[in-house]
Amino acid sequence: MNSIIKYTFVGLLCATSSVFAQMPHDVIYMPKNTGCLAVSYNNSSWKQYWENTLKRENFNIGTLTTESVIPMLAVGITNKLNVIVGLPYVQTKASAGNLMGQKGIQDFSGWLKYKLVENDKGISLHGVIGGSVPVGNYVPDFLPMSIGLQTKTATGRLIGNYKHASGAYVTAHASYIFRSNIKVDRDAYQADNRVYNTNEVRVPNATDVALRAGYDKKGIQAEAFVEKFSCVGGDNIRRNDMPFPTNNMTATSVGLYAKYQPKNIGFNLRASKVINGLNVGQTVSFSIGILYQFNYLKQVTKK
Repeated sequence: MNSIIKYTFVGLLCATSSVFAQMPHDVIYMPKNTGCLAVSYNNSSWKQYWENTLKRENFNIGTLTTESVIPMLAVGITNKLNVIVGLPYVQTKASAGNLMGQKGIQDFSGWLKYKLVENDKGISLHGVIGGSVPVGNYVPDFLPMSIGLQTKTATGRLIGNYKHASGAYVTAHASYIFRSNIKVDRDAYQADNRVYNTNEVRVPNATDVALRAGYDKKGIQAEAFVEKFSCVGGDNIRRNDMPFPTNNMTATSVGLYAKYQPKNIGFNLRASKVINGLNVGQTVSFSIGILYQFNYLKQVTKK
């Protein structure tokens, strides 16, 4: 079971992330009639952020820290089809100023991952569909202290993979994320250099691409990766203003991931840093998780 952090709403300026274990963007599957339960602790923080293209600090925030605990479950329906679900608990806090952080349950996410093609040369193609629905009653337009955007999402993803017999592999994926409009607690708002006299806000759709290279064999996995999340359209944070769900948020991250799972119980670690962005924080993140693999349906043999 592979655990990696996936952006559900980079738009929180803190690049807050949802964690997934054995994931919608890897090519590791639970065999039929088996499952894997993972629980991860995640910590991300930033002190500088990009206001449009201007990199700056905000002394009314100081360092913004986001912590989350995310239980995830992956189940093997068949050897080629997995179901993955997760529900994170998230909290935010600032080291300076008087902005109050938020905390609570965020969004329920669910995914179907299917192995489309595989040949004897180590090349495979995988398709993923999924989505998320807000569960917690959090405030979406109090960025960057919000824990989510209250938008419903639907995602389609293709994953290509090559794995050598030695255990070395290269994986690439590309995704498109549809995001619904949201309603905010105000009668009007400003975006796109105009005023909208409504409480309904359009949240931009997004794309997500990544490239990973690593080693996976005999219960040991290690990889390096680069990821890029980009909104499709949207506006920029206005000078000395707060971010807003309509912002065009882009983040490029690099990082390392490692997992050790010789038998049923395993552990994983992940670290990443945003190296370039637009309307997001320069976030440094790390996570640690524990994994437990189990059989959920015993085979009954008639004598």
